[in-house]
Amino acid sequence: MGAVVVLVGAVLAGCGLRGAGQEGGSSSYTLRLSHVVSPSTPKGQAALRFEQVVEERSGGRIAVEVYPNSELFGDEDELQGLQSGAVQALAPASAKFTTIAPRLQVLDLPFLFRQVDDIPRVASRDTPVGRAIFANPELARRDIEVLELWDNGLKQLSSNNRIVRAEDMTGLRFRIQPSDVLRAQFAAWGAQSTPLSFSEVYTALQQGLIDGQENPWSNIESQKMHTVQRFITESDHGYVGYVLVVNRPFLESLPPDLQQVVRDGATESARFNREVAARINEEAEQEIVAARTTEIVQLSPAERAALEASVVPGVWQEMAPVIGQDVIDQLLAERRR
Repeated sequence: MGAVVVLVGAVLAGCGLRGAGQEGGSSSYTLRLSHVVSPSTPKGQAALRFEQVVEERSGGRIAVEVYPNSELFGDEDELQGLQSGAVQALAPASAKFTTIAPRLQVLDLPFLFRQVDDIPRVASRDTPVGRAIFANPELARRDIEVLELWDNGLKQLSSNNRIVRAEDMTGLRFRIQPSDVLRAQFAAWGAQSTPLSFSEVYTALQQGLIDGQENPWSNIESQKMHTVQRFITESDHGYVGYVLVVNRPFLESLPPDLQQVVRDGATESARFNREVAARINEEAEQEIVAARTTEIVQLSPAERAALEASVVPGVWQEMAPVIGQDVIDQLLAERRR
């Protein structure tokens, strides 16, 4: 009984409810948003914009508390924190939903986006990719509502080996997020893959427990991964997108006007995120170049096309039973146009 009381108390404390909660009333609420990266990254900046918009438009009736750098929850327990109500919002990478909503792994497909400008078009709510995200039944059954998608840009490959071809990765060990798609991607390249939390990557690289990793420039620079990697290949081979989700019982406990404020804050933060993500990644790349610790490997168009052909459509079709053959077929049809 004592454990139940403690859990209920934690949930109520997390919601921060005071008063009756009628529309237009004086009740106030606390919304905790936890994430695992630095405030300087595109996700960190989007979280701060969400905080600003929600607090301003709610007239102070919603206090948003942002916890970056795994201060509140880490990769391994943040979804449990959301479902228990100990935290009200998260923005995990899509790969983190592998076990509870596997169709979201569509965002992990290699070379899904050929350039960042493709992201809002391919992943809009009315596309096959968008419906897998925003109308995901597995998340709905777990009382998780998707509010928006935050971009962190396209991924680069880093290693102590120079990577130009798929064959250059044979036998190497790469850190991945826990995604079947990412495991299949590296297997197609002849590499091994090891799921690790984001906060563990630098140490694992430094100690030689892994040989390389994949991340956008901003994540590599903010965690100083480049200081323990000899090469970074500018591959743009994959996407890191963050799914901004909210605990649905918490959201529905808000008066209707404040529910709309939260949704508007999500929309505005996503718009802001797309404006800053490209700039932050470009600045991070220049910081890495200036550090002179790492050689940046540029792929020729032919080399990049060969790397893409090594996983598309092979890995896409391999993952069709998980993501949905209908989604894969539509994506491949669009690719052929």
